[in-house]
This record gives sequence, C-alpha cells and structure tokens, in this order.
Amino acid sequence: MDRRTFFVLLGVPGAGKGTQAKMLEEHLGLPQVSTGDLFRYNLKNSTSLGQLAKSYMDKGELVPDEVTIQMVEDRLGMDDAARGAILDGFPRNLMQAEAFDEMTAPFGGVSLVPLITLSDEEAMRRITGRRVCRSCGAVYHIEFNPPSREGICDRDAGELYQRDDDSEETVRNRLYVYYKQTSPLIGYYYAKKLLAELDGGLSIEQVQGRLMELLAEKEIA
Repeated sequence: MDRRTFFVLLGVPGAGKGTQAKMLEEHLGLPQVSTGDLFRYNLKNSTSLGQLAKSYMDKGELVPDEVTIQMVEDRLGMDDAARGAILDGFPRNLMQAEAFDEMTAPFGGVSLVPLITLSDEEAMRRITGRRVCRSCGAVYHIEFNPPSREGICDRDAGELYQRDDDSEETVRNRLYVYYKQTSPLIGYYYAKKLLAELDGGLSIEQVQGRLMELLAEKEIA
C-alpha cells in the first residue's frame, strides 16, 4: 500500500488550528490544505470548480459539499501532497468526513485528528481583538500583539481596522455553525480512535510541543 500521512485538525474558531497546521507543515514537509485557501484559489483562477462555486455564491446559496470535496480531492492529487497533507477546515461535517475516508482509504486513511480545545469566551477574546492594517495587511491584537500606537500600523502607519469576520456577532454565528455542523466529528473520530485532545489555552509553543509528542507516540514525527 502507498501509505500517506493525513491529519485533520479540529477546534472552535480561534483555537489556533491554522497556526499549528503551518508549524506542522514546516516540521513534516506536508502541505497545509485549507478549504478557505482552496476556495480563494479556485475563484481567483476561475477554474471549473471555482465557477461552479461562484454560481451558488452569487445566488446567496451555500456551496454544496460535493464541490468542496472535489476541490480537496484535486488538491491532494498535486505533487506536494504525495506523502500526505494537513487538513485545516475540512471536513466540516459528517458527509465530508465520510467522503474523506473514502478518498484516503487507498493510502491508509486518516492518521491522527488533533482536537484543539478552547472555551467560547477565550475564542471570542482572541478573534474580536484582531486588527488588520488596511494598506499592508499586517495583523495585530489589541491584547496579545498591540501596535506601538493605538489604531496605527507599526510597519507603514496605515489604519488598523476590525474585519467583519472578526466582529462579535459574526464570531457568535461561527461558533454556532461549528457546534451544529462540525462538533459531531468529535464523536465520529473518537469512535475511530483517532482523536487526541490538546489544550488550546496553552501557549502556541506548548501546544506544538504536545503535538510533537503525539506524533512521536504514533511514530509519525
């Protein structure tokens, strides 16, 4: 069997999945596959899947799971994913999880599902505190990484603003969607003995250290 390593990172918005996925990517040499990045790529390049997704989005409809699944499958067919990948934001629901199992079965299936736990209050605090520079895109946080001058970027003195995605109302909705659609995956992967909980309230380095320990236990690192 052509064995490959596939990780599925789970956790509420703000838990640090993207940060940990990027660090794993550097450590293991496996690509981080983010559905957000895939949608942006396909839309920007007007691929057939991008055009199909846009047709739903233009009507204000949700993009069907089948389109997202095909985007992921196409991405995993690229050369840099020949040894596996780190999935961030996929699967989002049980249908996608079952499709991913079928997709990865020829390569040994999913290797590990780290669940980064975080309280809703801390998730809200992390996300709503983010500020972005309008001109250069630099990211700050009003508590954890504040600029030298309030509301002004240290790099180019550009104006800092809060993205709509980071507003309290939007974050509450994102948490609702997570609990409704994505939290059932916790039980799904627990039953498969693939789930491993990590305390997202710890520092980035501490979470990464625990993740490395898990990989060593699984003889993956």
